[in-house]
Amino acid sequence: MPLTPADVSRIAHLARLELSPTEADAMLGQLNGFFGIVEQMSAVDTRGVEPLYTPLSAVQAVELRLRDDRVTESNDREANQASAPALENGLFLVPKVIE
Repeated sequence: MPLTPADVSRIAHLARLELSPTEADAMLGQLNGFFGIVEQMSAVDTRGVEPLYTPLSAVQAVELRLRDDRVTESNDREANQASAPALENGLFLVPKVIE
C-alpha cells in the first residue's frame, strides 16, 4: 500500500522535520520506492533456506576463520575506572536523570 502525502507529513512531524512541498514530494517518492523493494523481497519464498550468520558464509567456510570464544583479557577494574569522574565501592557514579 503506497504512502500518501498525508503520511509523509505525519512522519515528518513525528521526526520533527520541516519539509518544503518539494522535499515532501521527493520524500514520498523515495519512501514508496523503498517500500516497493520491501514488498518484492517479502514475495520471495524463503522456506527451507538456512539463515546466514554472516553473508560471507554463503561463499566460503567462515567458521574456520572465527576465533575461539574464550577470555583473552584480564579484569583490570582499577585501570578501566581510572578516568571516571566519580566512583564509589568500585562502581561508576552518574547523575540522577529521572525524578
